[in-house]
Amino acid sequence: MSPKIQLFTAFAAVARALGNPHRLDLLEHLAQGEKPVEALALKADLSFANASQHLQALKRVGLVEAERRGKQIVYRLASDDVHDLLAALRQVAERHTAQAQAVIEDYFHARDRLEEVSFAELERKLADGLVTLLDVRPPDEFADGHLPGALNVPLADLSDALAALPADREIVAYCRGPWCVLAFQAVSLLRTRGRLARRLDGGLPEWRRAGRTVVTASVMQAE
Repeated sequence: MSPKIQLFTAFAAVARALGNPHRLDLLEHLAQGEKPVEALALKADLSFANASQHLQALKRVGLVEAERRGKQIVYRLASDDVHDLLAALRQVAERHTAQAQAVIEDYFHARDRLEEVSFAELERKLADGLVTLLDVRPPDEFADGHLPGALNVPLADLSDALAALPADREIVAYCRGPWCVLAFQAVSLLRTRGRLARRLDGGLPEWRRAGRTVVTASVMQAE
């Protein structure tokens, strides 16, 4: 076997490891921060055994790393370029795959055709006090890392928290990534309640990869 074919064989092993929607879902969760298998299984709606098998497949090709902490096995992305790989995969599918385009049109665009808020626009509006930034992910993900100035209001709590949000400001919501349904659902709920609301063009991983500041629980405690 030629060196080129050996190299392509290694590339193909990575592609095979990515060829499962549950593994892509697990990688999206890990892009928010490291997590033990138990938490990942719960978030991805998988059994512990099934989640563990998928994670081991990803580990074998070097996409994730694992560390034992007491009785738990904690996983993390092997490096930031794994997120870049997922972003490239998403972009190619959006542009060239009819199934992806149909889902985007039928589910996501049907719910929200307004232009997303760019990172630069968000920063300007936050500096001028013109927007309220909502992180609608679960509290554990918010603690692992979030955008500066964000309020953590998980989707399930949004209706009850609405009265406490300033009524004279636009609301910008974000979650795990560009197609995370939590932000779409949050914006839809806010609009039905008469609020001006839009989604951020990306989530925490995209914000981090753009070189912008991320706030963590340790930073909050130090302050």
